[in-house]
Amino acid sequence: MKEEDIEYLQSINDKRVQEIAKKELDKQEKKREKKVYKLELKKAQIELLKLQDWVYENNKRVMIIFEGRDGAGKGSTIKRFIEHLNPRKFRIVALSKPTKEEIGQFYFQKYFKHLPNEGEIVFFDRSWYNRAIVEPVFGFCNKEQYNEFMRLVPQVEDALIRDGIILIKFWLDITKETQKKRFEERRDNPLKYWKLSPIDLKAQELWDDITKYQEKMFKKTSTEVSPWVIVDSNNQKSARLQSIKYVLSSIDYSNKGTTLEKIEVDSNLVKIYGE
Repeated sequence: MKEEDIEYLQSINDKRVQEIAKKELDKQEKKREKKVYKLELKKAQIELLKLQDWVYENNKRVMIIFEGRDGAGKGSTIKRFIEHLNPRKFRIVALSKPTKEEIGQFYFQKYFKHLPNEGEIVFFDRSWYNRAIVEPVFGFCNKEQYNEFMRLVPQVEDALIRDGIILIKFWLDITKETQKKRFEERRDNPLKYWKLSPIDLKAQELWDDITKYQEKMFKKTSTEVSPWVIVDSNNQKSARLQSIKYVLSSIDYSNKGTTLEKIEVDSNLVKIYGE
């Protein structure tokens, strides 16, 4: 519908007609927002390609961790990161539950096998931080194992960074209501139902327990050299774009900003824990 047609409908003193005009306006606004988002995302992804080339040509190692509650959009955000990247120069790490052999190993051992090589970006869809929240909440580790992890993890990350790894830790943050809505969408979608696990189904029931461990994790493991970057993920599109922009803004790669002029995050949507 053309703008002049909408204006005409708005001028008619009829509540039903004006409701039609409002719905049409909302529809067109969503189309404009989607168009702006796609254009901005494309520019950001071009910048990501330049960043990837810089990482490869300079033998850098980049490790990006994505954490958050079930349904926060970790996988879909990673998907936007890698959509146009060279598959030979990045990896996604999404590990399943530990094997019997791994249970008997030093906790970090299975993750160390997947650290980035020179010239590579590695995206972790969940990470060793399973032991900070998921494992204690669901009884998959004991108190001693939890305490030892919390003691060690800042030291481990500090050692990796001192060794030259560029480490970024994202927490994708959602409300309880958003999580519930996304679980319902998964349940009813024949292409997404597999994402809804038994643990997911308990996440709403255990929301407060998860929150308690989440805060402990932030306080103990958000350090000056390895802070937690908290991204509002209630709107998935903005979360994806803001996460990409944060990575771009954090690394000084070659030809930075020649495609996406303003590489800056929205401080209302992206925060460093404690700041």
